[in-house]
Amino acid sequence: MSMHPGRAGMRSLQRDRSLLDHRITRGTLRRVLIFARPYRRILTIFLTAVVLEAVVASVSPLVLRAIFDIGIAQRREGVIIGLALLAALLAILDAILSLADRRISATVGEGLIYDLRARVYGHIQRMPIAFFSRTQTGALISRLNNDVIGAQQAFTDLFSNVVGNVVLVTLILVTMFFLSWQITLVALVLLPVFLIPARLVGRRLGTLFHRGMELNAEMNMVMTERFNVAGAMVVKLFGRPDDELRTFRHRAGEVRDMGVRQATYQRFFFVALGLTASLATAFAYGFGGVAVLRGTLGIGTVVALTMYVTRLYGPLTQLSNLNIDYVSAMVSFERLFEVLDLEPMIAESPDAVAIPEGPVTLRFDHVSFSYPGADEVSLASLEAVAVLDATARTPVLHDVSFEVAPGTMTALVGPSGAGKTTISLLVSRLYDVDEGRITINGLDLRDVTVASLNSTIGVVTQDPHLFHDTLAANLLFARPEATESELEAALRSAQVWNLVSTLPQGLDTVVGERGYRLSGGEKQRVALARLLLKSPHLVVLDEATAHLDSESEAAVQRALDSTMADRTSLVIAHRLSTVRNADQILVVDGGTIVERGTHRELLEHGRLYRVLYETQFADQAA
Repeated sequence: MSMHPGRAGMRSLQRDRSLLDHRITRGTLRRVLIFARPYRRILTIFLTAVVLEAVVASVSPLVLRAIFDIGIAQRREGVIIGLALLAALLAILDAILSLADRRISATVGEGLIYDLRARVYGHIQRMPIAFFSRTQTGALISRLNNDVIGAQQAFTDLFSNVVGNVVLVTLILVTMFFLSWQITLVALVLLPVFLIPARLVGRRLGTLFHRGMELNAEMNMVMTERFNVAGAMVVKLFGRPDDELRTFRHRAGEVRDMGVRQATYQRFFFVALGLTASLATAFAYGFGGVAVLRGTLGIGTVVALTMYVTRLYGPLTQLSNLNIDYVSAMVSFERLFEVLDLEPMIAESPDAVAIPEGPVTLRFDHVSFSYPGADEVSLASLEAVAVLDATARTPVLHDVSFEVAPGTMTALVGPSGAGKTTISLLVSRLYDVDEGRITINGLDLRDVTVASLNSTIGVVTQDPHLFHDTLAANLLFARPEATESELEAALRSAQVWNLVSTLPQGLDTVVGERGYRLSGGEKQRVALARLLLKSPHLVVLDEATAHLDSESEAAVQRALDSTMADRTSLVIAHRLSTVRNADQILVVDGGTIVERGTHRELLEHGRLYRVLYETQFADQAA
């Protein structure tokens, strides 16, 4: 077979035997076969190659038998040369089939990995923001890496093991019984001598293997948290590098010790396999040698039998673990299907229409909303919990109604936790409302295409995300077809071109993870430039200047004035000084709008707004 039988058998034994207690979900195998359907032609070729390889492996010893018992025993030079050439051709054919087997197996396996990863990644991209707020990033990455590769390995191994090993073992046993049923029975009797201790070791090895994966994951988590900019800064600011090194050495030491234990148990497997094969070979030579002296067996027959014995135990070991190979494959596929079966809460209506180009009117019409529960958007296995949180929904917004006219600015103000950011998330349809509706130009957001909604709305948050890439790449994320002159124009409007033009690499400057190579004000203005490049008709700003110093705030405010000119805008503000010129100010408290009006009107007649204003400016004066 193309895979070393000892290594393949050990891989089967490494798998956790507790999987056998797992009940496979009905329909899983059918779904796996649907995934494999595009590869049915190449799988047929693959299985044909595996069968031919098994046939060649079972025929080769008979050729050597003929060389000894016919060619050498009868002193026939021509037969010896002819059979030797045949043996050489069979060896070449076996090598070719082995290469073809590996090539086809890799094609199917890597193709399956690609299909599964693309399907799962695409599905995750369509999940609502609530899904990402609950799940662990590492758990999602594990599904795309470990489970996909586990499914592929088990799938391809299962095909080759079932077909190739069944054919090979059948041919070997039939031939061995034909040559000497006595030696064959002894070889089979010796199998438990290897298989029973190997199973015991395999059970322990499976436990060690999974514990090793857990220890590696814990070590990787330590590195991931400490190697990003924010984590490294915390370590340095609190002066804890020595403590962190001790923690990492402890984690790495556990991984090292586990690796030593795994290597020891793995070596036991190979030693046991080799010892059993050696014992069977010794018996074959001993019994066969006596039979040769007595004239009941030929020397070639003994040589063939010993070759068959050495080729028998590996495939038998793999077949004995066929059930756990099958369950392991199905469990990996189940974990992938579990993610694929989680329906996105935000879906485009089949009859969705595009939002027409031009100025927009935003309207909230008696909107009430509560954040979805864990059981609606997540999986326990992706949150590293046994059972999902079953806490009932808590209402966040209550009967919210307002309208933002074309080209005007509406500001949302209020204490922390009042529901301002929630309103902005609903505008972008990151969540759907529970009651009421939100419309743009009279069209319910649930009835418009996702593409037109995304092109109509532009959002900048208080902590905008920049990818670890160049300035140009981050800007082109908004509009990939934009020209360099358009990038420059957007940066000028965002009041940041003077900075970019002085950088040695200009637009090709890499901004670092999350844009940490830029100051807060610079990063904010780059985000505004990205929004300007998108050129949306509705702008949503969520605390865009909340954490900036006075100088940066002034620069960003000038950029905001340029950004919001002639656009409909909804602005969430902590600093009331930035929204005094708003056409409408909505005061949000306890998930509802308690006051509305202009800055002057609210100072004269409002209560909460006046308290917020006086408190803020009293603090500034102090």
